[in-house]
Amino acid sequence: MSVFVVGSLHLDVVLSAPHLPRLDETVTGTSVDYVFGGKGGNQAVAAARLGADVAFAGRAGSDGFGDMLRAALRQTNVDISQLQKDDGPSGMSAAIVDAQGEYGAVIVSAANMDIDAAAIKIPAGTRVVLLQNEIPQEVNMAVAEQARAVGAQIWLNAAPVRDVPDVLAEMLDLMIVNRVEACAYAHPAVPTLETRGKDGVIFEGVNIAGYPVSIVSAHGAGDMFVGALAARVAMGQTIAKAIPFAQAAAALHVSLPLSERARLNAEKTAAFLEAQSNR
Repeated sequence: MSVFVVGSLHLDVVLSAPHLPRLDETVTGTSVDYVFGGKGGNQAVAAARLGADVAFAGRAGSDGFGDMLRAALRQTNVDISQLQKDDGPSGMSAAIVDAQGEYGAVIVSAANMDIDAAAIKIPAGTRVVLLQNEIPQEVNMAVAEQARAVGAQIWLNAAPVRDVPDVLAEMLDLMIVNRVEACAYAHPAVPTLETRGKDGVIFEGVNIAGYPVSIVSAHGAGDMFVGALAARVAMGQTIAKAIPFAQAAAALHVSLPLSERARLNAEKTAAFLEAQSNR
């Protein structure tokens, strides 16, 4: 396997509304969708759709949401032989998307907090290990130590914000944060990539512009970027050279309705990227 993702699974309940509610306000929505999610699951599926061989380790519950999560993963090319099952509820989130495509969300971690790190084994041939902060810190630490022992790159999508111990930071090959999260971390020796939505990314002190598109929903854009970036690096590209492809994948993602996003693949992303370069 080229990319190994250890992370969260959430069943996202996505509500469309004219605007996000203010304190004490009830807003009448226009639609609801039940969407496969969680940073770990999203990034694993994105990397697979963008051409990488991907394995995933995480935990889903024994409830109906867990059944939906497992069914969604079985429809992908992701190896889920290390997907654990919990006796309790699955992780979930509730997201509200406004008329401009911006959103706010609340997550409930549930089964994601009970991942058994001792049961996780990095597959042979893994080049990039992806971690996030939606799972326990001790799981990230244990997997990072394994990854270092086998020589795989270790990436941490440090979201949501929480302390990253120095011992973990010292093992990282890349920390990926958004503009809000970037202000919360102080590990100057860790290579950092800052995603800034429509304003592009900052990597190695260079601001790389994004691609202008009409936004249907920004929900999941960061995960698409991370998964696409990991896919290209696992295939041999440097991070710097892989960034435009990852930006193109994220741009396409936000411009598509939820019902069409599963058809986004490497070929469509490459075609979009070529069209942008010819403008």
